[in-house]
Amino acid sequence: MPTRRLGRRLALIGLLATPLSAQEAGAPMSAIDWLSDSVAAPLPLPATPAEPAVTPTRPTAPITVSPLDAAQGRPDAIGILSPAVTGLPADLWGASRAEDIARRIRAERAETLPALQALLYIMLLAEIAPPRDASADGRSVFLARVDKLLEMGALDQAGALLERAGLDDAEIFRRRFDVALLVGEEQPLCETMSDMPGLSPTFQARIFCLARAGDWTGAELLLGTGSVLGLIGEDQAELFARFLDTELFEGEPPLPRPVQPTPLTFRLYEAIGEPIPTNGLPLAFAHADLREDNGWKARIEAGERLARTGAVSDNQLLGLYTEREPAASGGVWTRVAAIQALQAALDDDDTEAAAEALARAWSALTATRVEVPIARVYGPRLHAMGLPGEAAQIAFRMALLSDGYESAARSGTPDTPLDRLLAGVAQGDVAGLAAPDARAAAVLDGFRATRAPARLASLVEGNRLGEAILRALALFDEGVDGNLDQVTDALALLRAVGLEDTARRAALEYLILDRRG
Repeated sequence: MPTRRLGRRLALIGLLATPLSAQEAGAPMSAIDWLSDSVAAPLPLPATPAEPAVTPTRPTAPITVSPLDAAQGRPDAIGILSPAVTGLPADLWGASRAEDIARRIRAERAETLPALQALLYIMLLAEIAPPRDASADGRSVFLARVDKLLEMGALDQAGALLERAGLDDAEIFRRRFDVALLVGEEQPLCETMSDMPGLSPTFQARIFCLARAGDWTGAELLLGTGSVLGLIGEDQAELFARFLDTELFEGEPPLPRPVQPTPLTFRLYEAIGEPIPTNGLPLAFAHADLREDNGWKARIEAGERLARTGAVSDNQLLGLYTEREPAASGGVWTRVAAIQALQAALDDDDTEAAAEALARAWSALTATRVEVPIARVYGPRLHAMGLPGEAAQIAFRMALLSDGYESAARSGTPDTPLDRLLAGVAQGDVAGLAAPDARAAAVLDGFRATRAPARLASLVEGNRLGEAILRALALFDEGVDGNLDQVTDALALLRAVGLEDTARRAALEYLILDRRG
């Protein structure tokens, strides 16, 4: 090994004996506990010999260098969907406290019925007047919205909100930097950190960005400084050492895999040729598997995970299923083969083949809980084909799960009590219909209610409509697991406040899909 490389290796390895800093020893301080700590308050100046030593600290208080221009310093007001698009009132939060809104947003489930997800997305992305309480910091609801989008794996949507929030707040910037890391577009933000010292990037972020800019010497010097100051722990120091010069560690055993990697750690492992599998990681990391250079199987499985929270489009999922011929059988390939057989039958307008393929495809989609995205694509066309037997019922229900649910209900000829109820729900008219089971009875009760339920009425009457809707979404989720009264109350509230489309879609999905357990 050349003398220069040997010296660099000894220097880098020597860094690994430094103590682990308090921040690196624990989880980052955030509601989303996998966020990178990419920015912090500036470090204090080194003490002079006549003064007592100063212990470096890394608080995460906001750093204000310029006013936010998107919402006059109130990120809570930022949105990308106007009231004209969402149909929600601009004063949706009304008299609610910011703390209560943020808490309810964080309590919502990421994976739920698609109709409830769609409404939640709208509320997270809507332009809404900020809460009125004077004690609000102007960003607590905004951060809760962004964090929920990150939890759902909706990186594009989270990124769009963050871009409108400016660059002067540490908690906002760190989320924006992490989104950029997860989608592989961090270079512009690295340049921003270089141009705006007030952001005070941490050593880890600065080392990464210096290396991205080709300043390897500067990155190595900063790694040494950060390690000496105790701001980079042993595990991070070794990871950065390999990142800065992978060849120095050829033949060394792989690094231990972190249990809870941040996006920055995830990218560094990827860069040194030791990618961390995304299964078991937070959903936002699954986007890394969607890249074209990954294996087809990994991309399909990532697409399915993200489809269950609405974080990828219907056509994107279908495109993954139909990309090429399956090379194996079993597992994911069973779903691929079933969907491709159904697509081929539709391409040939072959009713018999479509009927045969549909049962297999529906079973495969149900097993992985991605029925609705594919139903929205295929449902209306399959229903219009006039398929025979069991396939006709599946096609009818798929059409009811699509955007054309009301048209499908009018044109169908349901021949079971449940299908007749489904047709009535789709048209918003359940008069004279009977409930074949307790779950159906809960839906009927919700559609027959004439006012908001008692448990939610006080929120509506107290000018806290947004909170009432969020609570209704949570009630419906809990009701899916067995508390039928909650399903009834959630549907009654949605209809009472004018969210008829969501109520119908949610009821149809609840009755058609089995999401218990």
